[in-house]
Amino acid sequence: MMRAAYDEIADWYEEEFLRAGRGKGDDPLGIDAALRDLLGRGGGLCLEIGCGTGVHAAGVRDLGWTPVGIDLSGGMLRHARNRLPIAKADAERLPLKDNSVPAVIAMMVHTDMPGYPAVLREVARVLRPGGVFVHVGVHPCFCGGFADRGDLDAVVIRPGYLDGHWTKESWTDRGIRDKVGATHRPLPELLHAFLAAGLTLERFAEGGTPTPVVLAMKACKGR
Repeated sequence: MMRAAYDEIADWYEEEFLRAGRGKGDDPLGIDAALRDLLGRGGGLCLEIGCGTGVHAAGVRDLGWTPVGIDLSGGMLRHARNRLPIAKADAERLPLKDNSVPAVIAMMVHTDMPGYPAVLREVARVLRPGGVFVHVGVHPCFCGGFADRGDLDAVVIRPGYLDGHWTKESWTDRGIRDKVGATHRPLPELLHAFLAAGLTLERFAEGGTPTPVVLAMKACKGR
């Protein structure tokens, strides 16, 4: 379902949605800042799960890493192929050996993955001991079908936050969620999925003002 939806909106996402975001400033939600801060400088392969059109590849390269991306959507990958090496693959079944990569990132995609706990287990499997995983996603407390962000000075949180669910409800018809939907997990459930996968949470960041839009986390695999 998600794959077909993103195939259908890939051109809109690349040509309109991303352009509109750039018009609001270089990094209005702090997504790039969180990636730089939590991933940090390094070397070797950095796997991006759900890489979409590959817009984060340049930032990964600037930090010294070599980006490689996987995604289920052929439409999105059509735009990504000129930005980084890609493969069409399922994040719940990564085509990589155990303990094979030093870094993995997931950029604003966890709500697109109903099986995110299984994805985290795969991340832990393919990471080398001591490897780094950076998750940058929509903030589960302030974003979702239950949240009306029409007035950023008074975000309205309606009942529904505790109900983990998939929905296409959205406060705007100019975003992504009303088109492809989203899977919501309350914050404790999301954090527990990291722990259950065997990942150790190390650092956190939030982005977007005046009420956060983004929650970012750095986790490591034990040596």
